[in-house]
Amino acid sequence: MTTLTPPGTMEFPENSIEKKVYNIVEQFGNYIPITNDKNRLGFCLYKFMKGEGDAPKVLLRSAKIKVVGISLDELAEKIDSELKKVSG
Repeated sequence: MTTLTPPGTMEFPENSIEKKVYNIVEQFGNYIPITNDKNRLGFCLYKFMKGEGDAPKVLLRSAKIKVVGISLDELAEKIDSELKKVSG
């Protein structure tokens, strides 16, 4: 059996909304220990910024993000304030 190399990945441009939202999630990554939860939160926040998803306060509960060291409400407030900076 042979193992193939993994496919290449393309990074988002630095000024894209996707990159900004995922950077916000990484900024609070010490509160979210599970990598898949970080990815799910980033995607859900991206959808929120596009007008298709829930606000962070609702999203953290509905997406069942595991949070340690901070309450869900406090994290939602911090994320919301960062999103306001991104949206202008």
